Amino acid sequence: MDILLIAGLWLDGSAWDDVVPTLEALGHRPVPLTLPGQGDGSASATLDDQVAAVLAALDAASEKPMVVGHSAACTLAWLAADARPEKVAEVVLIGGFPAADGEPYADLFEAKDGVMPFPGWGPFEGPDSADLDENARRRIAAAAIPVPTGVTKGLVRLVDERRFDVPVVLVCPEFTPAQAQEWIGAGHVPELAKAKRLDLVDIDSGHWPMVSKPTELARLLVS
Repeated sequence: MDILLIAGLWLDGSAWDDVVPTLEALGHRPVPLTLPGQGDGSASATLDDQVAAVLAALDAASEKPMVVGHSAACTLAWLAADARPEKVAEVVLIGGFPAADGEPYADLFEAKDGVMPFPGWGPFEGPDSADLDENARRRIAAAAIPVPTGVTKGLVRLVDERRFDVPVVLVCPEFTPAQAQEWIGAGHVPELAKAKRLDLVDIDSGHWPMVSKPTELARLLVS
């Protein structure tokens, strides 16, 4: 199976380097995506540019792929399902939830000079980063790429309700499936509340399981 891998904020396709070998050993074709604005020197990249890059990879797949989004990029994976519901075999969301129509993509931290830099580990202390040792923290911070505000402030547009027919798996790292179900039931995640097939699985990690539990994550994706 083709598996499109979309990392969250500040990360490019290299975030999946430790996941790819296990997926390949299991007979799959992982495709880590590096999107416009991720290290190409373009501070003018927009959310539409990143969506277009995801759709280009989706259209190039030899079969209906699995589309995996991590953190904020869960919204990118969901936008792919909205744009090509008939071409997506499954959407997997790792540690995040898709934004609703009309919401900004990820306007979460202060921007400077047209980009939103990695804010340091302060906002992520606690369950998000408890399983990361100092080497892992340094690795993530060193690889962090400031995100263009044209991406972070871009408005999400969802138009095709057939997206709710696409099977969804929500991987729960720093939160539990029970917590996720509570949030969905309370109306905080309207997109997933309408999904016709939603499975919740626990990986019991911090927010970056591709770094702290890459083998377990790879096996979970195709289990």
